[in-house]
Amino acid sequence: MGFTIGGIRDMRSGSRRRGRTSESTTVAEYTGLWGWDVVPGARAARGSGGGRNECSCGDRDCPSPGAHPLAFAPGVPAGATLDAAAAAWERVPGAAVLLPVGRSFDVLEVSEYAGGHALVRLERMGLPLGPVAATPHGRAQFFVAPGAAAELPELLYRMGWDDADLDLRCLGAGDHITAPPSDLGGLGPVRWLRPPTLDTAGRPPHARLVLGTLAYLSHRAGG
Repeated sequence: MGFTIGGIRDMRSGSRRRGRTSESTTVAEYTGLWGWDVVPGARAARGSGGGRNECSCGDRDCPSPGAHPLAFAPGVPAGATLDAAAAAWERVPGAAVLLPVGRSFDVLEVSEYAGGHALVRLERMGLPLGPVAATPHGRAQFFVAPGAAAELPELLYRMGWDDADLDLRCLGAGDHITAPPSDLGGLGPVRWLRPPTLDTAGRPPHARLVLGTLAYLSHRAGG
């Protein structure tokens, strides 16, 4: 990776003095410390007259205002340094920080209510957990090992949840999530329920270890 924990601390304390934005500091942490690719994303703003949010991509009919990659902006690869992150974000000031799914992790998403209860239960059980994010529209996103999206139907079948009406979905290759602390679709910032660590960022758990609990609590919350 691009730098050490000490380097991250120095970077946080001195980034503004060097003229670097908080977004580029966050990007450098994600790429250099956690080993994730990062993609610049669109921003959304409240439309005039209280209408639908308007997207910074310029498309008035954008289907996902403020929640998609900027097509013209290249991503920042895992391992990139602070200088590389700062240079990338200087070209797209104000861009949201997006993480491509399906590379270092897939994402199991449930309601934040179900996810919060699942997080407590999983921690009490001593099961391995990866990072968990919460969105401003009430969703909890559990990072799991890549490949979960392809395996999900079979895993649900084996666990007996294949016929249940679950408020649960899995994001995989080709999807992106908005990363903390960026704004999602003009609704507010995404935040961490369980922040990444050196132990969890690069080695999220296999989906089968957390899926049963997420499915059960998602089913209960929906009932």
